[in-house]
Amino acid sequence: METYSDYIQEIEERKSQGLHPKPIDGAELLSEIIAQIKDVHNENRADSLNFFIYNTIPGTTSAAGEKAKFLKEIILGESVVNEITPTFAFELLSHMKGGPSIKVLLDLALGNDAAIANEAAKVLKTQVYLYEADTERLVQAFESGNEVAKEILESYAKAEFFTKLPAVPNEIKVVTYIAGEGDISTDLLSPGNQAHSRSDRELHGKCMISPKAQDEIKALQAQHPDKSVMLIAEKGTMGVGSSRMSGVNNVALWTGKQASPYVPFVNFAPIVAGTNGISPIFLTTVDVTGGIGLDLKNWVKKLDENGNLIRNESGDPILEEAYSVATGTVLTINIKEKKLYNGDKELIDISKAFTPQKMEFIKAGGSYAIVFGKKLQTFAAKTLGIEAPLVYAPSKEISHEGQGLTAVEKIFNNNAVGTTPGKVLHAGSDVRVTVNIVGSQDTTGLMTAQELESMAATIISPIVDGAYQSGCHTASVWDKKAQANIPKLMQFMNDFGLITARDPKGVYHAMTDVIHKVLNDITVDEWSIIIGGDSHTRMSKGVAFGADSGTVALALATGEASMPIPESVKVTFKGEMKTYMDFRDVVHATQSQMLKQFGGENVFQGKIIEVHLGTLTADQAFTFTDWTAEMKAKASICISEDDTLIESLEISKSRIQIMIDKGMDNHIHVLKGLVAIANKRIAEIKSGEKPALTPDANAKYYAEVVVDLDQIAEPMIADPDVNNADVSKRYTHDTIRPLSFYGGTKTVDLGFIGSCMVHKGDMKILAQMLKNIEAQNGKVEFKAPLVVAPPTYNIVDELKAEGDWAVLQKYSGFEFDDNNPKAVARTEYEKMLYLERPGCNLCMGNQEKASKGDTVMATSTRLFQGRVVEDKEGKKGESLLSSTPVVVLSTVLGRTPSIEEYVAAVKGINLTKFAPPHKLLAK
Repeated sequence: METYSDYIQEIEERKSQGLHPKPIDGAELLSEIIAQIKDVHNENRADSLNFFIYNTIPGTTSAAGEKAKFLKEIILGESVVNEITPTFAFELLSHMKGGPSIKVLLDLALGNDAAIANEAAKVLKTQVYLYEADTERLVQAFESGNEVAKEILESYAKAEFFTKLPAVPNEIKVVTYIAGEGDISTDLLSPGNQAHSRSDRELHGKCMISPKAQDEIKALQAQHPDKSVMLIAEKGTMGVGSSRMSGVNNVALWTGKQASPYVPFVNFAPIVAGTNGISPIFLTTVDVTGGIGLDLKNWVKKLDENGNLIRNESGDPILEEAYSVATGTVLTINIKEKKLYNGDKELIDISKAFTPQKMEFIKAGGSYAIVFGKKLQTFAAKTLGIEAPLVYAPSKEISHEGQGLTAVEKIFNNNAVGTTPGKVLHAGSDVRVTVNIVGSQDTTGLMTAQELESMAATIISPIVDGAYQSGCHTASVWDKKAQANIPKLMQFMNDFGLITARDPKGVYHAMTDVIHKVLNDITVDEWSIIIGGDSHTRMSKGVAFGADSGTVALALATGEASMPIPESVKVTFKGEMKTYMDFRDVVHATQSQMLKQFGGENVFQGKIIEVHLGTLTADQAFTFTDWTAEMKAKASICISEDDTLIESLEISKSRIQIMIDKGMDNHIHVLKGLVAIANKRIAEIKSGEKPALTPDANAKYYAEVVVDLDQIAEPMIADPDVNNADVSKRYTHDTIRPLSFYGGTKTVDLGFIGSCMVHKGDMKILAQMLKNIEAQNGKVEFKAPLVVAPPTYNIVDELKAEGDWAVLQKYSGFEFDDNNPKAVARTEYEKMLYLERPGCNLCMGNQEKASKGDTVMATSTRLFQGRVVEDKEGKKGESLLSSTPVVVLSTVLGRTPSIEEYVAAVKGINLTKFAPPHKLLAK
């Protein structure tokens, strides 16, 4: 009874937080609960029944196994529970999704009792989460002449689990709620500093936006009980930044519908909107939950009588309101007409939100059911030896005769599954593709594990070449939350078949390497498709898509992903880099020059950026591809020259070998297999059999951007512009300013060198600058703290071997100790250099953070509120993003340097250099 007593005590503790009992996922607790249900005189029986029926997590949890087993006993009459009839037991099994429940249903359907078999078959016909072990049983029974198995297969072949679902309503009434003005980051919906609670959905829901906003949403629901609340990003894009399933889960929790009466805090069908639409990654996550995402276009650029843009004093286009969506506005989403109405007034066409595929997601309650349903229908038809009837909307296949292929079109065609044989597909086509590499990170990994359990997956798909579970987002502080969550996560993922940063057996040293860097190393073929649980999954080899935890789970379980082939924007370069500039400045200048070239329109948004960086290795090129998440691109592709690609693959091989030497390979030798793939690819390039990937000369692009290196005369800084009078212009990543804008006078309170945006060269630049400053001044004195977090242990080891780490140690006041990691996050910083553990550190904002109101100069990617900085009364926190040398100099001076000070400080320093590729030939 001890486990149950502990649970009751936990319930009392949660009551004080305004929380309901935590859903049950453990077999030990549910076994006690079942025993109490069987004991009709037990004082806890009524509560136990309630916990069993309404508060047990389905899928492959150990609790689900116990629940399914007990329901089977009730159906067979081996246990009698007055409150749970056999009919009700079948209903409960139907809501358990898969895993143990499917096994039980198959046991019953293929058993000897005809009446029970027929009832079990009725339930099985509604289920889609079947795996090989399940389908093999059906095949064997069918081949043995079992009529029930045949009946189930016939139902699957017709996809009755989909066709018999209720139709999507013709219209949905909504009431609007403005969640914020300007771009809305997923940090607002699911703050990084609350990452530890994401797997506890009710608790995590408390952190969405603010308690005030939550009360306002509840008030709207009370006033409009027949309507759905639509969350809106006014004058901005909804869901920019991190790819957080937790953000959509929170929106669904507050505004959506309960997925099952027997599964608490799992809601679906949220409705979100933005003046500039929905971020591509966030929209994918909305699809996972069967929700709706609208592009409102309710603010438009003002034109003069000649059709020219009218600009304000800052040169930005002036916007005027096309129609109001102020909080409390009642609108009608007419799904049949695919239009948005205010009363009888038509506002805008919303057909992009209701493509045939999206309509299927809405009908099925999410995209997972469609993916698994299609596979199940194909399997059943093949088993029966019949042609599968056309049930699902056919994938859109777009092919333009005589038009070449962009790099992403080539990769998608190469990895496509189930397309018309011999047909070449162009952008806009809907494609199912095999996934080569998958990455899960630690603050979303717990949710990915939950998703895998809910879809009853137990082992990684054999199609996947390699998958990695990181420990980087919780690397800074090994606190009680991390100690409770991370080992459990690593055990689950290791068992599932991933290479894990931590060894559940404790044999190899824990690695907290930044996930994107590891994925960049283990991607050993530039024709690969990569799916990763973070928006910065932007590899410089292959094409990588940041994804929510659910899409990651789907890729791990099936080895596939589905999406339209995106359009591409081609980025090339001309001119020559100044000797005192760093490649990070080129990255920022690309965004700035693009916006100027296209009159403020971000042509990168939702597109693939095909960047021709042929002379940079994958480590250095990653600085560009990584930043494309901030450019609002869907993904990026780096076009590399043959020799450079070979060099990058050799670096990858050496780093994978280090992982093998540490004992990180698993029983199926995934890492060894990646080395073999790299060797094969290198041989193909050297022989000329298959040169490095390039687009066709006659490929068609959405736009082409030419970056003029000659125009980049000084360091470029991404500024959150926290005091802009137009709230929608703050925290956008689009305000790129030259160093001279600050006049050498802006106070800098803290510097940060780290995150996925830096490579080994940045650490060497830091060491060189410190030596130079000491030579010039006689000593190194910091007027602001400087926090340094190398991305990976490999980089630290290489710096140690080359002597640079000793330089950093000489000037540091703190160095991480893996044998005694920090258990408490820093709240104050001294004016010195901190050498922190490899990992994300300040960039995440979930553990370490700058002091409130600080102005931080950082190499990281995110400048949103709540990440590196927070506001305090009377002063806004600012996170300015720049190159490593600017950060170093800013902390030594305690302010932004003048351009003269900067040029003098980097003289003779080996900065990250870049020159345009020598040639661009289609291959």
